[in-house]
Amino acid sequence: MSDLMKSFDVIVGKVAEPLTSQNFKREKTANTDKEIIALFTGEAVAYSVIYFIDKKHMVLRSCAMTEDGPDNEWNTMATWMFDPETDGLKEAESIGNDFYDAVSATAVVKRVKQAKKKKSDEGNADPLFLAKRFVTFFPELKDVIKEERESYEEFRGVYFIRTYVLEKFNALISRGAKGEMNKMAQMISTQYANGDMDTRSIITIVILNSIEEKNVEKFMPLLSEELQKAWSYALKIKGKKIKPEKPQKSIANYSGSRLG
Repeated sequence: MSDLMKSFDVIVGKVAEPLTSQNFKREKTANTDKEIIALFTGEAVAYSVIYFIDKKHMVLRSCAMTEDGPDNEWNTMATWMFDPETDGLKEAESIGNDFYDAVSATAVVKRVKQAKKKKSDEGNADPLFLAKRFVTFFPELKDVIKEERESYEEFRGVYFIRTYVLEKFNALISRGAKGEMNKMAQMISTQYANGDMDTRSIITIVILNSIEEKNVEKFMPLLSEELQKAWSYALKIKGKKIKPEKPQKSIANYSGSRLG
């Protein structure tokens, strides 16, 4: 547990940096045998970093503030798999950096504007969050994601996954290492459960449908029941023509104002 707490403290420390500059206050919280939690409160919003011990999930959440404190209607902003037996400070740094980006002042403004475009029944995780999850497996993607965000008005989820992720993903599946595949399956299942419609489509139609037929049977059972069912439907349209992703404007050619 001591190693887990060290990793948790690294992540919380990363989150605290931008929040402190925004006048957030860290509140006293009590851990349990099921979860470890850190809570930050501001005038209008509260953020919490919580580790679910049984699920091995590290989660960043937000909710509105009331006169009595957080309203506890938590929205999941990001979820990472974190297994103390195999993950350590290196993985904690990656998670912390992701959470840092999510709560930075510019990201908050951008997220609020983007949220207005989302349907109320959609999930909270978008294609950018999905792409960042792959950094745990393929660290070299971190710089590519940064370049993509700096170059285009909106993150090109389908293009990014097809261009930079699929080859690496399929190489991992083909290797067939049990630990790697289990961790990948858990990550994808979590992102599918929390994802918006774009993210869910990318997971089933783009990522999972790219797996070679000989590897489908060994990978599908590792996924959540919900995702197994969704992928089964997606396999029926494999190879059929799908409307391509709408081209995004390059920041260099964009005449409007840049968010964040």
